[in-house]
Amino acid sequence: MCELLGMSANVPTDIVFSFTGFAMRGGQTDTHHDGWGIAFFEGAGVRHFVDHQAAIASPIAELIKRYPIKSTNVIAHIRKATQGQVALENCHPFVRELWGQYWVFAHNGDLKAFNPLLNGAFRPVGTTDSELAFCYILQQLRARFGEQRPPLEQLRSVLSSLVHEIATHGTFNMMLSSGGELFAHCSTNLFYLVRQHPFDTAKLADEDVSVDFAQVTTPNDRVAIIVTQPLTTNEQWTAFLPGELKLFIDGIPQAVD
Repeated sequence: MCELLGMSANVPTDIVFSFTGFAMRGGQTDTHHDGWGIAFFEGAGVRHFVDHQAAIASPIAELIKRYPIKSTNVIAHIRKATQGQVALENCHPFVRELWGQYWVFAHNGDLKAFNPLLNGAFRPVGTTDSELAFCYILQQLRARFGEQRPPLEQLRSVLSSLVHEIATHGTFNMMLSSGGELFAHCSTNLFYLVRQHPFDTAKLADEDVSVDFAQVTTPNDRVAIIVTQPLTTNEQWTAFLPGELKLFIDGIPQAVD
């Protein structure tokens, strides 16, 4: 199946270090070679890059590894296709508008007998179960709350119910963000860590690269990294529990259920 990478930070931060190791799994240290993508929130906008080529061979992935785009919320994905052909329209993350905000979604897993009726403005362009689930989530949120975004407590409650409903159809590891927060749900595998003062050196597992974060951060910085499998060999990663949904705001993890 696919792999996910997310970042939540309290100040605009680049994801070059984590993405460098993550991209290696897109065809070199692992077999996720059916496309990749990444989305960075910047204010009300989103920088969105996808490619049907393997991340290890993609010139666009090379750009991301060398260009330190700074964001407080990032979602990335490397694909190993289970549903839908290898094509640009099937590459995650997917982006849609709801309540005057961009929403970004990526999924790792495989949903069976998942055929919701879509009767609104959200329809998939590609043929993946992932994009179908994303459209269904947004449709249900709009049906529940109308044209006005609800308070966060109401949103997280309804989203929790939707995520658990979809997860009854199979594996549903996913990430969802509208720029101010990042939701992450685990069916099988997700890990996270929070980097904050005092910072230390981190070493990638998939590439011979290390960074001393004490040299490139301030004492007030805080960054949470969420990933399918740990990216570094010398840091303490925390595993999600199966079925767990977490909310990350400004690099702080919060349990939703």
